[in-house]
Amino acid sequence: MNYVEEINKLKKDKKAIILAHYYQKGEVQDVADYLGDSYNLSVIAKNSDAKIIVFCGVSFMGETAKILSPEKKVLMPHKVLQCKMANDIKAKDLLKYKENNPDRIIISYVNTNADIKALSDCCVTSSNALKILEHYKDKKILYCPDKNLATYAKNKYGYDIDLWNGNCNIHDELTVDDVLKLKKEHPNALVLIHPEARYEVASLADYAGSTKGIINYVNNSDKDEFIIGTECGIIHELEKKNPNKKFYLLNKCLVCKYMKLISLEDVYNCLKNEEFEITVDEEIRVKAQKALDKMLELS
Repeated sequence: MNYVEEINKLKKDKKAIILAHYYQKGEVQDVADYLGDSYNLSVIAKNSDAKIIVFCGVSFMGETAKILSPEKKVLMPHKVLQCKMANDIKAKDLLKYKENNPDRIIISYVNTNADIKALSDCCVTSSNALKILEHYKDKKILYCPDKNLATYAKNKYGYDIDLWNGNCNIHDELTVDDVLKLKKEHPNALVLIHPEARYEVASLADYAGSTKGIINYVNNSDKDEFIIGTECGIIHELEKKNPNKKFYLLNKCLVCKYMKLISLEDVYNCLKNEEFEITVDEEIRVKAQKALDKMLELS
C-alpha cells in the first residue's frame, strides 16, 4: 500500500489536517501539513477550518489542541504516547503545594497534562518562558515541572523561583563532557542546545533555545557546522532546509522512544478508523484554557 497516497486521499475526504512535531520520524514529518513546536501546532489547529486534527506527537500535545479546539475531533495515531516530563507532576501534589504556598504564582510548562494547566496561573513554552517569567519577576514563582529550564532562568536573572523535581530525561542526560568532546572533534561548529538540558550544559551553548528557535538560528546563520543538543528528529528538518550544512548530534541518547512510536501505517489507520480520540473534561478544559490564554496575552 502507498500510505502517503492513501493518507492524502483520506485527508481530503474527511477534511482533516496532520500536525507533526519536529521530533517525529522523517516519514511522518514529510506527510504532515504542518510541522512545529507543540503549542504552535495547537494554535494552527485552532485557526484551521479542518474538522479532524491528527496530532503526531505525545499525549499532552493532543490535549492542548483539544483545549483550544473543543469543537474539533482531535486524534492521535497511537494510544501509548506518554511524556516523562508531563508525568513528573501530579494534580494532587500541585494542589497540596498551592495550599502550602498560596503566595506563589504557578507557571507551568506547556509540556504538562491538562489537569496541571487547569491549576496554573499561566503556561509557557520554551520559546516564551524567559519573557513571561520576566513579567512575574517581582513575584514568588513556582515553575513546573522542568527543573532545568527553571534553573536556567533562576541563575540567569536571580528570580525567586521554586523548582519542581521534574525533567525531560532525554535532555537531562546531556553532560558538559559531551559538549567538550564534540567541540574538540568539530572546533568550527556552533553549539545549539535546548534549555531543558542542565544549566551547566546549556550555559556552554552558542545558542540555547526552543526547537523552532534552533531551526531558525541555523536557517539564518552563515556558519555551516552545528552541534545539536536536542532530540534527533530535528535533524531531518535541518538537513532539508540546509542541505549544504553539517550537523552533529550532541549525544546518541537524544532519542525519545514515544515520539518515535508513530509510523505512516499508524497515521493511515488513525485517519481511516478515526481512532485514539483525545477528550478533556470540560471543567478542566475551561480552566486550562485560561492559563493558555494568559500565556498568549503575555507573549
